Amino acid sequence: MALSMDLRVRVLAAIDQGLSCRAAAVRFGIAPSTAVRLSEQRRVTGNVAPKPQGGDMRSRWVEERAADIFSIWEARKDITLDELRAGLAEIGLAVSVAGFHRFFARRGMTRKKMPSSRTGSTP
Repeated sequence: MALSMDLRVRVLAAIDQGLSCRAAAVRFGIAPSTAVRLSEQRRVTGNVAPKPQGGDMRSRWVEERAADIFSIWEARKDITLDELRAGLAEIGLAVSVAGFHRFFARRGMTRKKMPSSRTGSTP
């Protein structure tokens, strides 16, 4: 869990007043490495706000292999996401079905298979 902005500001104020990062960490009950990282973050970026946490971390890898995904998809337009996943696993890319769904959704593409049309006359 990220430290509150109030605590971040107080730790850095103590460091600015002459405490070492280790002493400031002891005073505020945080890890010394956290105080060092806060001080470094402020020095490098000028900002002490928490960095984003969580989110989709694998989509970048999927996007880098977009050409591979589309080459398999172009070969068989009626392929299911499970079949596509298996085909890509053979070339070393492991992605969940949900990951593929997001990949296609980012492009506005739907991957639902259309039901086959009926033959014969309609009643």
